[in-house]
Amino acid sequence: MQNYKEALDHKIFSIISLAAQKLSLESYVIGGFVRDHLLHRGNPKDIDVVAVGSGIELAKKVSEILPHKPKVQVFKNFGTAMLRAFNMEIEFVGARKESYLEDSRNPIVENGSLEDDQNRRDFTINALALSLNKENFGDLLDPFGGLQDLESEIIRTPLDPDITYSDDPLRMLRAIRFAAQLNFKIEKESLNAIRENRSRIKIISKERIVEELNKILLSNKPSIGFGLLHKTKLLKLILPELTALEGIDEIEGQRHKDNFWHTLEVVDNIAKNTDDLWLRWAALLHDIGKAPTKKFHKKIGWTFHGHEFVGAKMVFQLFKRMRLPLNDKMKFVQKMVLMSSRPIAIVDDHTTDSAVRRLIFDAGDNIENLMTLCEADITTKNPKRFNRYHNNFKIVRQKIKEVEERDHIRNFQPPVSGEEVMETFNLKPSREVGLIKDAIKEAILEGEIPNDYDAARDFMIKRGEKLGLKPVSSEQESE
Repeated sequence: MQNYKEALDHKIFSIISLAAQKLSLESYVIGGFVRDHLLHRGNPKDIDVVAVGSGIELAKKVSEILPHKPKVQVFKNFGTAMLRAFNMEIEFVGARKESYLEDSRNPIVENGSLEDDQNRRDFTINALALSLNKENFGDLLDPFGGLQDLESEIIRTPLDPDITYSDDPLRMLRAIRFAAQLNFKIEKESLNAIRENRSRIKIISKERIVEELNKILLSNKPSIGFGLLHKTKLLKLILPELTALEGIDEIEGQRHKDNFWHTLEVVDNIAKNTDDLWLRWAALLHDIGKAPTKKFHKKIGWTFHGHEFVGAKMVFQLFKRMRLPLNDKMKFVQKMVLMSSRPIAIVDDHTTDSAVRRLIFDAGDNIENLMTLCEADITTKNPKRFNRYHNNFKIVRQKIKEVEERDHIRNFQPPVSGEEVMETFNLKPSREVGLIKDAIKEAILEGEIPNDYDAARDFMIKRGEKLGLKPVSSEQESE
């Protein structure tokens, strides 16, 4: 039996071992900590401890021994407890065996042995355990060949995958998520079982599904996970807006690109430049409006007119259905989808100052995110076109910098307020006030006047007079 005592050199493990001895319990570290140590994946902050007996009592005893006596959070319904020590979260559970009903992923739980507990684990690489017992401290318990699967970079279930995925369908998403995070292959029989059991995903809450999707999106190469979701036909059940983009139509010899696979390339591209989850969501959804807006015209070929506007509306519907946050995060994704073609249009417009001002005004503080998204959207395999597009965006970025430094348009507020317009012309809130404010904004964005108070006030007077309004004299104002 292999021994990995060096993995347990942190004093928390000797404390857990001592606490277990005092309670006459067997205890083991199991799951992610063991897996990640064997893969040399940094310093894990989460530790799962299984006790052959009461995990809750073991947690309480560990807290007693620790100098700072951390609070123990007890989750009686699950038979688990958690405490924080040494900047780590340690979860304790009693060894158990599980059985499932067809309409629920919540198991019927009974006390069990370590073997029972390893049997219930989702994958062989997560069933690896290290002993914390005095007589064999650090010994690896690997009943399903998890170590070999780690070396072979394989995701495999300990028991029959059909039963494993049917019992708890969330494991299908976890298999795909681990494949994406670790760049492992899902074993063939397991992959087939995911496809066969895909409809079982319907009993999983949207929140749990989104949790796994977020982890896939945050992986180094999200296309691995989304490609597997597509291959197993899970994606059509979860995000049909994406699978609707797949395929290439041809009419009269004119074709369009496959927008689904293009989308996955865009997500991979953006993953190289940002860890922002919501910007990655924007990349994933930036083209979803293309499926419902796709049309063929004999003279110009395939078009997707208004796909950004339609896509932004679809973002709200998707977020609501998936119970994603309907707050500023959703609005950010909508904004990125709505504006995703704007910088490209500016390139076509020879980067005029007025077009750049409008882009900065509309994007506000999100201008950098928008440019990052648009650059990720370049997926051409033609080196000359690829370089040309990127060089064009460099020009746009420089133009944005120059215009912003000169005109201060980002998060622009008109130099003249609505209150001042009303005071100047002795008006109450009215249509005329709005017309004058809009005219000042347009004049600044078009470069007719600079973005400063004196120029804006002079323009306000002239615009008011055009509307038949007369400014109140200073004497009248003082009265």
